[in-house]
Amino acid sequence: MLELSHISKTFNPGTVNEKRALRDLSLTMEDGDFATIVGSNGAGKSTMFNAIAGSFYVDEGRIVLDGEDITFTPEHVRSKFIGRLFQDPLMGTAPHMTIEENLAVAYLRASTGKHQIFSRVSKKEREMFREKLALLDMGLEDRMKNPVGLLSGGQRQALTLLMATVVTPKLLLLDEHTAALDPATASKVLDLTKSIVKERKITCLMVTHNMNQALELGNRTLMMDSGRIVFDVRGKEREGMTVEQLLAKFAQDTGGEFNNDRILLSTEKGDRA
Repeated sequence: MLELSHISKTFNPGTVNEKRALRDLSLTMEDGDFATIVGSNGAGKSTMFNAIAGSFYVDEGRIVLDGEDITFTPEHVRSKFIGRLFQDPLMGTAPHMTIEENLAVAYLRASTGKHQIFSRVSKKEREMFREKLALLDMGLEDRMKNPVGLLSGGQRQALTLLMATVVTPKLLLLDEHTAALDPATASKVLDLTKSIVKERKITCLMVTHNMNQALELGNRTLMMDSGRIVFDVRGKEREGMTVEQLLAKFAQDTGGEFNNDRILLSTEKGDRA
């Protein structure tokens, strides 16, 4: 479903602020794969997502999604078939628009048809929005005319997840999408995420700071360091792996210690939220 072939990206080349963010990175995701991603601070996790989503063009390499080369496809075109959630619940929604209007924009943007974005949602489609909102179990189906800015962070993130998947995307990118939420809300949004991804069989990449999540969710775990993937584990090897073994493997493959304080803190506490 997704193939990254030797992609590289350097910001501010030739200056004192030069930063080589991605280094000859390659990755292949099969249809329906759900891979969790962990990495040190500045490892390139969000940068890889930005490259896939089209926030910038890579300097080298190719990006192929579902057999189509999208290396130089504009970001707004990619958004029709790539769903994305950010860590900040305020991103991904328009606060002054209503819940219904936000869902309508997401639905029309991702729908097929050359002039679909200029259409209006039908009564049947609004009923579909209401049914999907009811699945969140947050009472949002009775607040469809309310501005999104009145919602809590957890409600907005759940809505953003719904917007990203209201039309099933070819690829879903989750960039620590529960990290800014309180534990109870984070657990609810995560359960909703797992349900939607499993039910729709969506190919998914999820960045997490929680090492237990990294080994428990999905079917693959990727570790990144210095703009490259240093470890990709799945199957039987992953099933029997502990957090301590994963950290030891990182040190072995990189020759350095893991330096993400948030991840190490969650590991010490045994946090599984």
